[in-house]
Amino acid sequence: MTGAAGARGGRDGAGLSAEAVVRLRLVIGRLNRQLTRASGHQDLTAAQLSALARVEQHGPLRLGELAAREGVTVPSLVRTLAPLTAGGLIARSPDPLDGRSQLLTLAPQGAEALARIRRERSALLTRRSTRLSARQCRELEAALPLLELLLDEPEEPEGPGEPAR
Repeated sequence: MTGAAGARGGRDGAGLSAEAVVRLRLVIGRLNRQLTRASGHQDLTAAQLSALARVEQHGPLRLGELAAREGVTVPSLVRTLAPLTAGGLIARSPDPLDGRSQLLTLAPQGAEALARIRRERSALLTRRSTRLSARQCRELEAALPLLELLLDEPEEPEGPGEPAR
């Protein structure tokens, strides 16, 4: 089945239908790639961009704190941060509470890069949204809290035979 009726069909009372999951995944993936291309002249990987945004949101952070928030190992994060530090996007300073540690903060150049990328990606969505009717725009805006709920669930690995939580 296709269309809205097909997206609602096939449910067992919880969650999206298999077709709706596939469609949502494809839409999110394709839109993400298009947003990435909209700021294509950036030389940042997805991991680097995520680290920059996380430092902006939660900084100053110790390396281990940032690694935990990013869900990566410290050695992996060190490789991710090396070009950001060398490029002047991330600044390191001594931790006043622990002289052996350093704090990571967003450098002004990093803040400018994030702002530019966000502007370029927002411009793409703004242009695309002009193709929608006023009703469609309201419907999309009404769906945003639901999409945001998909972000809120903590990621817990599922073992074989374990039910999803």
